[in-house]
Amino acid sequence: MSDQTSLTASALAPELATLDRADELGFDLAYQKTQLVNVVFFGPAAERGWVLIDAGTPGSAEQIFQAAAERFGESIPPSAIVLTHAHFDHVGALRELAAEWETPIYAHRLEHPFLNGTRSYPAPHPGVGDGIMARAASLDPRRPTDVSRWLGLLSENQEVPFMPGWRCIPTPGHSPGHVSLWREADRTLIAGDALITTLHRSAYSTGQQIPDLNGPPQYYTADWDAARESVRRLAALEPELIIAGHGPAMRGPEMREELKLLAHDFDKLARPPRY
Repeated sequence: MSDQTSLTASALAPELATLDRADELGFDLAYQKTQLVNVVFFGPAAERGWVLIDAGTPGSAEQIFQAAAERFGESIPPSAIVLTHAHFDHVGALRELAAEWETPIYAHRLEHPFLNGTRSYPAPHPGVGDGIMARAASLDPRRPTDVSRWLGLLSENQEVPFMPGWRCIPTPGHSPGHVSLWREADRTLIAGDALITTLHRSAYSTGQQIPDLNGPPQYYTADWDAARESVRRLAALEPELIIAGHGPAMRGPEMREELKLLAHDFDKLARPPRY
């Protein structure tokens, strides 16, 4: 963790350290970094019925189209796009992807106002961090996108549409309707920004995918009490593998110990002063 100790390289599968394209995490799971944020591909390669989790940064549509075509085949649209939340860096290519694929989009009901054009997120808090990412946060787009044509409901603690064996875990705090996705069978967690696996206030760390387990990005997190409880909820699952919205995939017992420490000392390690 950024305040005390970083995860060692043994907690990160070496082949996952850098991502120039979608990298395999198993027979039905891969992820790809689009600028500073990850998108996740669920589904066996070269098969239909796959799902995209989150939709990247603005301008990343072609990168996602290409990665999807390489993994699943040309002109094979996903069965769904599932969103952990609707911040601009997770829905940057959403409208373009949905329009091309004509595929349903699923999000928690509390994220729907940010996805049907009716509400903007609160302004970020650039003063909470000392890095360039925090200082630049005030320039990030906040206006809602409107994908109501394709928008469907993601229900708490229920199976995720088109993702057998995966459950939607409510993890609010970073945003009102933030969710994480959990597969009990192999203890795999898609965490979105409920927690992240790099030092997000550092553009270098985020860009290079340097492993460092942290709480949610500080300058966008709206409810720190809820964020703390969400991290504790995820730590109690004792995941084997974490794929976060920012940073490299992490796995194994050392990662779990760091996650327990983050959950126990969240206010000291993750929560900024005055919040």
